[in-house]
Amino acid sequence: MKRKERAAETEAALKAAAGRVFAERGYLNTKITDITAEAGRAAGSFYNHFAGKEALLEALLADLAADSDSWAAGPGHRSDFTDPQAVREHVAVYVRLYREHAATLRAVQEAALVSEGFAATVNRFAAGQAADLLGHVAQVAEAGRRLPAAPETALRMTFSLVHAFLRARQQQADPATDEEATEALTRFVYRGLNGRDY
Repeated sequence: MKRKERAAETEAALKAAAGRVFAERGYLNTKITDITAEAGRAAGSFYNHFAGKEALLEALLADLAADSDSWAAGPGHRSDFTDPQAVREHVAVYVRLYREHAATLRAVQEAALVSEGFAATVNRFAAGQAADLLGHVAQVAEAGRRLPAAPETALRMTFSLVHAFLRARQQQADPATDEEATEALTRFVYRGLNGRDY
């Protein structure tokens, strides 16, 4: 195996291990040595890939964004939130992302509480995600429907409510399937933005 391939494998192993350890212990209670032990790597190898625990978390956040962006760049992506199917597709992707990246999302929240620098990173990330979706919500107003607030505020409210629901769903072991949660959230988001059922 070439050196570059070994480095990529080690980086992937550290990220995967961090996800498992963050899920078990939380970000704040995790030490770098916990991550390297879980990954089966030497403690010093961590610093060949990441400057510290926050840098690792930033890389995990970038992976989450890349996962979302790869879906959004696909040919079937719909961006008009007057279309219930467009809302459903976005909700379904977020439900999946939340399930697959739950440990990262929780770690991000913990890190932002104790580090102003990381909180600024999270705010920039959230602003970028919101900018990508703002046009989707603006199309509702452009279609002559009345949003509950300005597009930016309506988007922020919608995201906050969906995110809080998914966090509570995971913490309380909600018995609803992903499909059932997606359907309920789609109806909720669509009605909230469009002022009507579909």
